[in-house]
Amino acid sequence: MRVATVLTVCECQARLRAELDENGYVIRGYSRERVRRRERPAPAHAIRAGEEWFQIGWNCPFCGRNVLRSFYRDAVSYREVSAPAEDASGAAR
Repeated sequence: MRVATVLTVCECQARLRAELDENGYVIRGYSRERVRRRERPAPAHAIRAGEEWFQIGWNCPFCGRNVLRSFYRDAVSYREVSAPAEDASGAAR
């Protein structure tokens, strides 16, 4: 599976990240506080994921702001990652 990571900074200076799949949809969103370096999940959503220009919206867990940033599809680079292993019941570990 190929995954890309996009980065931006919130107005409160928290660093926001989102991991995207090959179709441009968000797999996971998270943020890191600048001063204390605490990491928290940050809900993220892709808007117009199939377009040349697409947006990612985050809800910053540190200040509560909704952050919207635009990205250009050809500027995003993907890397290979292994898929999560499944146990006997079919659930990912």
